[in-house]
Amino acid sequence: METQIMNQIITKDQLLTHWQGHRTLSRRTLEKFPEKELFEFSIGGMRSYADLVKEMLAIAAPSAKGLETGKWEPLDEDKKDLKTKEDLLQAWDHATEVINGAWKNIPNEIFQKKVVAFGQYESTGYGLIAYAIENEVHHRGQGYVYLRALGIEPPFFWERD
Repeated sequence: METQIMNQIITKDQLLTHWQGHRTLSRRTLEKFPEKELFEFSIGGMRSYADLVKEMLAIAAPSAKGLETGKWEPLDEDKKDLKTKEDLLQAWDHATEVINGAWKNIPNEIFQKKVVAFGQYESTGYGLIAYAIENEVHHRGQGYVYLRALGIEPPFFWERD
């Protein structure tokens, strides 16, 4: 065990802080969108930013809960009840609370173990969280392109708190 700790690069709490920093920036990106464009604007056949946010919501808190409990619900990206910008912001804030609550109960060992998330994606616990972060950064980048195309300056990408 001591060898593992000595070889550790990042702690569990540092990983959560990193992830929540990205989530804070993604929330600020969501806030920048005008209501209509949030749900309707698209470039090159990509999904609206609202649909991208729904995907991020489908992955984030359910991943933390799955790692905490070992129980995985099916992936639900539709989220048809999220019809307004305010709905999305409230769902985002709720997901943040769920992640923070679940995180303290996730056993450290799960980050190195294989899990099957959402009944279909095999990865380590760490790999799953890394995917959630990478997926969010990717979709936030799409949101930045949308905002720029709409003449709106996106938040500075380095401001994550």
